[in-house]
Amino acid sequence: MIYLVTLVALVILAVLLWKAFGPDTSAPPAGRVLGPDDDPEFLWRMNRRAHPTTGENPESGPVDPKE
Repeated sequence: MIYLVTLVALVILAVLLWKAFGPDTSAPPAGRVLGPDDDPEFLWRMNRRAHPTTGENPESGPVDPKE
């Protein structure tokens, strides 16, 4: 029985030490990270490279779907 109590105490101690000194996971990454396939500017540049002679002004930039 003493071995079981010792084992439980060691597990609790390990968890508490991990919480106190383990890696800091409380701060989420700042802002939303966009992959290249979600970035409107990247998609616009890829479209311009794929279709360079569409006749549109190349300086017009990507269209924001929120507007």
